[in-house]
Amino acid sequence: MSTLGEANAFTGVFAAGGGALVAQQRLARQAEWRREAERRERERTPRRTEAELQRIAAQGRDLLHGSQIGAQDEADAARVLAWVIDTFGDRIAVASSMADTVLVHLVSSYKPWVDVLFGDTGYHFETTLATRDRVAADMRVNVVSVRPRASVAEQDLAHGKDLFASDPTKCCHLRKVVPMRDQLADYEVWLTGVRRADAPSRAQAPIVVWDQANKLVKVNPIAAWSDEQTERYIAENAVIVNPLLSQGYPSIGCAPCTSMVEPGADPRSGRWAGQTKTECGLHVI
Repeated sequence: MSTLGEANAFTGVFAAGGGALVAQQRLARQAEWRREAERRERERTPRRTEAELQRIAAQGRDLLHGSQIGAQDEADAARVLAWVIDTFGDRIAVASSMADTVLVHLVSSYKPWVDVLFGDTGYHFETTLATRDRVAADMRVNVVSVRPRASVAEQDLAHGKDLFASDPTKCCHLRKVVPMRDQLADYEVWLTGVRRADAPSRAQAPIVVWDQANKLVKVNPIAAWSDEQTERYIAENAVIVNPLLSQGYPSIGCAPCTSMVEPGADPRSGRWAGQTKTECGLHVI
């Protein structure tokens, strides 16, 4: 069994064998979240200006990037997250596609009840939605499902049925990019799980960057992590993972645009297979 499969099997057995305890833990987490939400509201401060956030992004690059991308003096994830939390407080969002939840787990260990933004496009695998629901129920995070302005049916009427097939770039823009941009307007920084090992298109991913499209700071805390390091973290921390990862889907997006990948192939080759498109538009390196 793979590391990912072992992690899911372990946590599944634990949950099944301790139903009453799990229910009590979930109730306790719900009460804790309500207290945290009240605290946030009491301590809420105005969002800083775009110019201020740009200066902070530049300071973060100087402090954390080291001599160059991938250099030995580049800051590790712990140092990056310490800077993020100290600098941005409650105006932090974590983006998650609910493939693995390594970044969600890591960030929540430093800042419980951080907001986790999941782009609910209306086209996801049921397994992905179930993973989202499990994260919301079992982890000390606040999962926010970010939905498009139009339903799938409304989009079909406006742009023709199955826009993902006729114009996948436009479909991604309408169902992923625009909704996330709208949601991010209230935050000062968003954290993503982009890693340089993901694909050649991400090989130069920085740790800190100014996100001009969304007008806030973007941080990739685990950009330098290898596949082996990621799998080790999953195994050591019983991290929740999407079962599809161990079923031939190393990169998971919307169901109509995600295919199984042959062993040894580019992990992202199953996304928009047969097309030149390799990114949805959320993460432009």
